[in-house]
Amino acid sequence: MKEKYGAEEIKVLKDLEAVRQRPSMYIGSTGSRGLHHLLGEVVDNSIDEVLAGYCRNIWVTLHSDNSVTVTDDGRGIPVEIHPQYQKSALELVMTTLHAGGKFDNKTYRVAGGLHGVGISVVNALSSFLEVKVFRSGKIWRQRYGRGKVLSPVEIIGETASEKTGTETKFYADEEIFESISFNYEKIAWRLRELAYLNQGVRITLTDERLEKNEVFCYQGGIRAFVQHLNQNREVLFKEPIYLSGEQNAAQLEVAIQYNLNFIQDIFSFVNDIHTEEGGTHLFGFKAALTRVINDYAHRQGNKVNLAGEDVREGLTAIINMKLPDPQFEGQTKTRLGNSEARGIVESIVYKELSRYFEETPNIAKTCLQKCISASRVREAAHRARELTRKKERLGGGNLPGKLAACSRNNPETNELFIVEGDSAGGSAKQGRDREFQAILPLKGKIINVEKAHLIKVLNNDEIKSTITAIGTGIKEEFDLSRLRYHKVILMSDADVDGAHIRTLLLTFFYRYMPELIKAGHIFIAQPPLYRVKNRNKEYFLYSDEELDELRKQLNKEKLEVQRYKGLGEMNPEQLWQATMDPETRTIYQISIENAFQADELFTILMGGEVEPRRKFIEDHALEVSELDV
Repeated sequence: MKEKYGAEEIKVLKDLEAVRQRPSMYIGSTGSRGLHHLLGEVVDNSIDEVLAGYCRNIWVTLHSDNSVTVTDDGRGIPVEIHPQYQKSALELVMTTLHAGGKFDNKTYRVAGGLHGVGISVVNALSSFLEVKVFRSGKIWRQRYGRGKVLSPVEIIGETASEKTGTETKFYADEEIFESISFNYEKIAWRLRELAYLNQGVRITLTDERLEKNEVFCYQGGIRAFVQHLNQNREVLFKEPIYLSGEQNAAQLEVAIQYNLNFIQDIFSFVNDIHTEEGGTHLFGFKAALTRVINDYAHRQGNKVNLAGEDVREGLTAIINMKLPDPQFEGQTKTRLGNSEARGIVESIVYKELSRYFEETPNIAKTCLQKCISASRVREAAHRARELTRKKERLGGGNLPGKLAACSRNNPETNELFIVEGDSAGGSAKQGRDREFQAILPLKGKIINVEKAHLIKVLNNDEIKSTITAIGTGIKEEFDLSRLRYHKVILMSDADVDGAHIRTLLLTFFYRYMPELIKAGHIFIAQPPLYRVKNRNKEYFLYSDEELDELRKQLNKEKLEVQRYKGLGEMNPEQLWQATMDPETRTIYQISIENAFQADELFTILMGGEVEPRRKFIEDHALEVSELDV
């Protein structure tokens, strides 16, 4: 029987109803990332006042009831009646999508929130929100509930005539979000980042739950940002190179510094928005950097032809662009699309960096020597890769011999378990579902890629097997469409050695295949700590707390408890049931919510400096049992 489908079935969602019905379209998810996106939207409004030159202080307070207050000393949202809509501009901004002062480049010459949906989306997804505006010696207030107006815009008091600003307090809606508890460290990282990008702005973060308070203010701006990122690395020169310029109403500043590591960390921003996937401004920077260093080499009589990856090895850089009308891809603003941005950045960086090299020849020669060394090693690594490929072709296949492949040829459903040790690998091969689960056992610990050059990484047998099994290639050759398994699951013992192996593998993926993590393809298996038998029942438990709870539930009945020291102690049936069966297993998806935090964490844990690692372990050993990326 056909269902009726006529005009009356067409629904029009009014005001902010669409946001509440499809929140992920506006904030990405209803998990932790989406929750913190709400706070980011409110803070970004204050930062737009900073960019406009009217705000120097921002206060963020996390309250014990999980509400948040953001206050600034900007101009304050206008409260007057809008001539066309006949309601307060404040109410219009808070309850209407695509309403704001950022569409004409007059009120805000540059701004991050250009779609006009940010604060209204926060309002829609908050169970309660209150805004106070300080303007013209008065304090104005309006309250809302799930996007609906609860009270009129009204004057609730007076203040000093010179005091201006906006105060927004909101409670994230428990009907929408999985949890409404904000993470202090995530917020601190974003606020610290904003303070670096806006030299001299003072951002105060207070957490009433933790009785903690921090102030972020950096007179060194993005130069201090680069120094912070390189604080646990050995650098080639003390002070970062700073470049700046303006063209066609766009402003650009760049800070760069080389270190002795073999990785590149380039972070790009447009109007204080972190463009995680880069875009045209990043292309312009890369092109200019390569051209400047090659030109300098040729002027020095060196006939080398350096590739882009040569000049970016060991580079830490911040690209901070202010653009009047940026075209971001999507509301999440992860990639810049303005075609003119590439030419602007390339022109400014080429001109200013060329001039800097001429004025400081010692640093220029140091940079060039680093790049030439990188080029020689890259060529050697390329020859090694080509030799490996020839051997694979001669061998009649391109899969590692110790890989137990699956029979199904469907990457979307296939899983690859990277397993610690031959013993556990043997059990996993016997216990798996051969149709869609492949097993790659690793012998011992892989090389620490944080401290090893590419050629050493590629000569490591375990790394080579992992790269070949996954199929995407690495670094510049990475191609996600060649991925053989949409779930790559790291399975190691639930002990210190197992945690070390997981960290080594995660470091490899983060540095050489970060797209796998960003696309959500990397997982960690959670093997049980205990196997408990009671009468005819068998339980797999993952913590001491679960064991205590089971003992309480069974009221002192006799239990046969086996504590697993490693995966190798589990027979194939147990390994399948407890760790590999999609119906009963526990696996954790790895994500990178903050690239800077992840970068610093991997540098501390796996880098060459011992003291930061020792301090980190001392500070956090009693706080966490697991470490999330």
